[in-house]
Amino acid sequence: MDSEFRLFADAGVPHPCCVPGKQRATQLLQSRKESAARKRAVRGSTQGMVKLDGGEFVMGTDGPEAIVQDGEGPARRVTLEAFYIDLSPVTNRQFAEFTRATQYVTESERLAWSFVFQGHIPSDQFASLVEQTVPGISWWCKVKGADWRHPEGPDSSVEERGSFPVVHVSWNDAAAYCRWAGKRLPTEAEWEYAARGGLEQRQYPWGDELVPEGKHRCNVWQGEFPVLDLAEDGYAGTSPVDAFAPNDHGIYSITGNTWEWCADWFDANYHVMTTRNNPVGPGQGNAKVMKGGSYLCHASYCNRYRVAARTANTPDSATTNIGFRCVRDV
Repeated sequence: MDSEFRLFADAGVPHPCCVPGKQRATQLLQSRKESAARKRAVRGSTQGMVKLDGGEFVMGTDGPEAIVQDGEGPARRVTLEAFYIDLSPVTNRQFAEFTRATQYVTESERLAWSFVFQGHIPSDQFASLVEQTVPGISWWCKVKGADWRHPEGPDSSVEERGSFPVVHVSWNDAAAYCRWAGKRLPTEAEWEYAARGGLEQRQYPWGDELVPEGKHRCNVWQGEFPVLDLAEDGYAGTSPVDAFAPNDHGIYSITGNTWEWCADWFDANYHVMTTRNNPVGPGQGNAKVMKGGSYLCHASYCNRYRVAARTANTPDSATTNIGFRCVRDV
């Protein structure tokens, strides 16, 4: 039992006397192995990236704002090695370069449809474009011809949106881009460390106020979701990746605008008993972690634009508010 107690102490949590100790200890050991065996990416260019020295930080939250069922807690001390991270999400211009070089076809293009927010579909085309809505969240519509080149449907274009984040990219698409670029997707821990900008246990990359001194710092929903977006921050959809000030690490658009894919499989309970050194998430799962929230997030519906917040989607999913950024090992 002494060794088991040491395992729990290493994880930074008290020994959970009411759960199977051996099973949890085994999970901790497995997570250590997965962390040690994690894939590195070192050949990609570091242009447009910032080097973060890593070290220890407090990940997650135990605050009253935490969404318990998402597994935001417990707040725990995590240690990371140094890494590079993109200063901004991958843009339409960058993704176009990738597709030209590789002839890659995204999953949305192969399927010939993707999910689009109802408010962004031209009213005169709604009946002809929308095949169905999603039960229970009818503001999401299955739109024929929507993909990263045509975010709102076949008559839309990203021609004037080169500096906007690419959307309608699945986790699989994002991973393909990363491989081409000699990089990889960030772990959830790396993403959160970067997003915090050196601040500890703050709700946002700049502090605890969403709109400090009345100044908008990110692109999220204002008004009544989903029927009225006042666009007080200047945008009713995606915005250029540098539209708002960066955090103290110099990182842009890491809150709001678009959700960002992470490398980890999602499990709301897994990280309670895992290694605190370079954690990589479960070895398998059904959905991948997404962080950061999007322009559709509002406190009344999806208060997940906080740094500790998390959600997930299946690796083949794509919508008009999901993007990604890359990291590279040092």
